Amino acid sequence: MDAVVIERDYQKAVLVECALPAALEAVGERWSFLILRGVFNGLHHFEEFQATLGIARNILSNRLGRLVDHGILQREPDPADRRKVTYTLTDKGRELLPVLIALRQWGERWVSGVPSNPVLVDKANQRPIAPMAVRADDGRALSLQELMWVDKKQMPPS
Repeated sequence: MDAVVIERDYQKAVLVECALPAALEAVGERWSFLILRGVFNGLHHFEEFQATLGIARNILSNRLGRLVDHGILQREPDPADRRKVTYTLTDKGRELLPVLIALRQWGERWVSGVPSNPVLVDKANQRPIAPMAVRADDGRALSLQELMWVDKKQMPPS
């Protein structure tokens, strides 16, 4: 079955089904991304986030609460000190890693113009990770010109 390209008028109507607005509602804010960067880099306590990010306590509390409410972080008593709370990534949160890496790589190329420090490397060989890319189901990197939007109703069964 040949794929049918979505016509412009229908595309406008069908874009309301796009998950991007909901994803942005969950994490699309500067402090949320910086908190996630901190968690991916080993921060787990409110005080660590505040000291590292320089964020106001009320904003930090609000953003941590939203990330917990959206199931991206989980909040648990710290086993070492029951008076403290730890914030850890859920499976849903861990799946944001490629998003953060892609944004960081984009920022290095188009905003700061310099590689970030620390450098993210593969543990196996200590080499920097490859640039993030949109990939075909067979692993090939695809450019924008090699992509098209297709109505899911027109997709062949998988």
